[in-house]
Amino acid sequence: MPVEIQSLAVLNTAAFLLCVYFCAYVLSILVLHLRTPRSQGGDHTGFDWHIVIPCRNEASVIADTLHRLLRDLPDVTVWCVDDASDDGTDAVLQSFSGDPRVRVVSRRLPDAVLGKGAALNAAWQTIERHLPADVDPERVILGVLDADSYLDPRCRSALAGPRYFGSISVAAVQVEVRMIQCARPTAGMGRLARLLVRLQDMEFRAPIAAMQSLRRYTASVAMGGNGQFTRVSLLKQLAAEHGTPWHGALLEDFELGLHILLQGSRTEYCAESWVAQEALTRIRPLIRQRTRWAQGSMQCGRYLAAVLHSRRVSNSATLEIAHFLAAPWFQLLGTPVYLGCLAVLGWYVSRTPGGLTGWWTAGGWGVLPLIVVFGVLPFAIWGLVYRNRSEPHLSVSAAIGLGVSHWLYSYVQSVAVWFAFARMLTSRSEWQKTARDADQTPAPDDVAAPPAPAATGTGSARTAGPVTAAGPVTAAGPVTAAGPVTGSGTAIGTATVRRPHYRPRGTVSVPQPPVQPTPFDRPDVTVRSRKRDLTCTK
Repeated sequence: MPVEIQSLAVLNTAAFLLCVYFCAYVLSILVLHLRTPRSQGGDHTGFDWHIVIPCRNEASVIADTLHRLLRDLPDVTVWCVDDASDDGTDAVLQSFSGDPRVRVVSRRLPDAVLGKGAALNAAWQTIERHLPADVDPERVILGVLDADSYLDPRCRSALAGPRYFGSISVAAVQVEVRMIQCARPTAGMGRLARLLVRLQDMEFRAPIAAMQSLRRYTASVAMGGNGQFTRVSLLKQLAAEHGTPWHGALLEDFELGLHILLQGSRTEYCAESWVAQEALTRIRPLIRQRTRWAQGSMQCGRYLAAVLHSRRVSNSATLEIAHFLAAPWFQLLGTPVYLGCLAVLGWYVSRTPGGLTGWWTAGGWGVLPLIVVFGVLPFAIWGLVYRNRSEPHLSVSAAIGLGVSHWLYSYVQSVAVWFAFARMLTSRSEWQKTARDADQTPAPDDVAAPPAPAATGTGSARTAGPVTAAGPVTAAGPVTAAGPVTGSGTAIGTATVRRPHYRPRGTVSVPQPPVQPTPFDRPDVTVRSRKRDLTCTK
């Protein structure tokens, strides 16, 4: 047998095994996702809620996010970490100094811009110092949001349910992530931009949600960078054992989840609530974002040995975690395998009598259904799942079109994983913030600051001003990582604040809702929504 034929046989066998493995995984998460029941809500007033928002150059979005949180969640304390921003973020945050529910943790160079995990640790250390000594850490919940987030107003009721923090065994919960478009797409890319937004929304609400459904059965639910909620008691345990709750991986959210599982605690995924964030509308920032995620997953591979040897992690959870950590390496392996198959196949076709036509009539047409079944279908099926579970207004043809587009969209990850591998080889691990479209929109210079509302709720850290990281409460100084801010200052109240890069917001403060609202006391009720526009008119 010619060497070329043997090479083709070996490559085809390897490609076939990879395809079968991938299809089996897709089928398993799909079945479990469709069978997952919804959970009842609970009474959120029995918990003390804190939200941390890392802010690195977020002047264009943070004000609206704070307005929404203070309006929808009036008894929540919001901790904003200004990570040495140079776009006017600090001025925007100081405009909220009259509201005791908003606390600012200021980080300055050289002790700043060290990654999201470092910013979260700075907030955690400040929060821990200002919690009352007699507070029950089991009843204090710390959430992490992105600066452009739209959090479901009913989120706390859903999280307080018996499946989540209503169960003492649950230490952390990740809510479902939705994607929306908050900035006008770049000229000439309107259609592609809208498609990218829809594909990212489908990605999080279909295949990623299905992966989390599998993890619920294997007790290995992963935390995400946006919409993660954790008991303070668990964070205290992690800090006592490791020094800080968050560590240095670029995928600090998944790393936190691994530490929670290794601690013997349980994580959960809440599909009854959501957090929406701005999607990316351009390919290059999307690849940069996915490169960071892929490299973070590779970095977390160092925990595999600890997972394998841990008696606190079940066998099924170990297999699922190993699969996730191996995924980028399988993608690296798959690229040369599939390209090699195509190269050898092309050579074989060129040597067949009659060329492409002769090869096709001699049985080569059988390759096409194999490509459809093993290559396209595992991706395309998610378009129909997305329509069935999330967007019933979509037509079947539109759902199929989205599914096929998802197949093409998946190659973004294939490209990103090679960039991540190159960064690993060159020992580059700096945290690269993904630029959003809103940051590129010109803005007016002056924006009215919000009035200072009266404090509400019964939170555990309610004082009359912002806090300092190493000193007493000051009148209007932000929190600093190295000590109190000098000078007293006064609350800005309704004064005008200069925001150099603040984009125009208009009169609509929220996008079209990511889901049709469900009854306040029944977050478990499924409501068939009308057509949902993924854009938010500002």
